[in-house]
Amino acid sequence: MSTTATTTGSRPDARAAERPTRRTRLGDRLTAARAVPMLPAALLMILFLLGPILYSLYLAFTDSAIRGEGASDTSLVGVANFADALTDGDFWNSVVLTLLFTIISAVIGQNVLGMILALLIERANRVITFAVTSIVIAAWILPEVVAGYLLYTFFADAGSLNALLATIGLPAQDLLFSAPIIAVSFANIWRGAAFSMLVYSAALSSVPGDVYESAALDGAGPVRRFVSVTLPLLRPAIATNLMLTTLQTLSVFGLIFIMTGGGPARQSQTLPLYMYEQAFSYGQLGYGTAVALLLLLIGAAASLIYLRLLPEEDKR
Repeated sequence: MSTTATTTGSRPDARAAERPTRRTRLGDRLTAARAVPMLPAALLMILFLLGPILYSLYLAFTDSAIRGEGASDTSLVGVANFADALTDGDFWNSVVLTLLFTIISAVIGQNVLGMILALLIERANRVITFAVTSIVIAAWILPEVVAGYLLYTFFADAGSLNALLATIGLPAQDLLFSAPIIAVSFANIWRGAAFSMLVYSAALSSVPGDVYESAALDGAGPVRRFVSVTLPLLRPAIATNLMLTTLQTLSVFGLIFIMTGGGPARQSQTLPLYMYEQAFSYGQLGYGTAVALLLLLIGAAASLIYLRLLPEEDKR
C-alpha cells in the first residue's frame, strides 16, 4: 500500500518535470542583465529622437529667437504663435500653395504617371523596361539640389524647354515667373514618379494572371479590366502610395528653394519655405516651430484620410 501511495504521489512530480516551461510571446521575461545591452540604444533614441521632439514642442510655445528680445530672454507665450499664424495672410497663402503643390505633383502627377509607367513596362520587353526604369530612377536618385538646378535651367528663359519650343514654332514660356507653382510641381513629378512606378510595378506583379483571363473570357476589354479588376486589387497599394507621396511632398524644400526661392512675390512659397523664412531669415524660432507643428498636423490629417481608403482587412 505504501508502494502504491509512493507511486501515485510521484506522478505529479514526473509530469511537472516532463512538461516544457511555458514562455511568453516574446520569449523569457526581460531581466536586468538582458536590458543592459539595450540601454545604449534606448539612450540614443531618447537623445536624438525624443529629445528634439520635446524641445520643438517647447519652442513652439515660446518667443525664442535667434536675435532680439527672444534671444536674450526667452519666455513662454502660450498659443500666441499659433494664433499669429492662423491670422497671418502669408501663412494661409502658403497653406493654399502647399495643398495645390501636393495635389498637382503628388496626388495626381506622381500617382498617375507612376501607374502609367508601371502598366507600360509590365507589357514591354526587357530592353525597353530596363531603359525606361533606368531613366526614371536616375531622376529619383539625384540629390534634391542637383535636381533643382537641372529643372531651373530647363524652365529658364534660355533653357532647354524654350529651345525645344522654338524648334517647333511655339512661343517661349516663362513658367518660373508667370506660374512658378506649376513649374515646381512639374519638377517634383519628374523627380518623384519613380517611387510610384516601383510601388505599382510590385503591386501589379502580385495580381494573378487567371483573374485577367477570366475577365477577358467574360468579354471585358482592356479599359474595363483595368477599371473593374486592376484598380480594386491595387486599392491597398494606391492608398499606401498616396499617403507616402503626400507626406514626402508636404516637406519638399530644396527643390522649390533652388528653383524659385518661394517667389516671385510669394507665388511658390509653400509652408516649408515660409517656416524657413520665419525661423532663419527673420530669426523667430518659436514662431517657425509653431508653423512646423501646423504642417505636421496637415500631414497627420492627410494620413487619416488615406487610412480610411484602405480595406478593413489591411488596417488590422
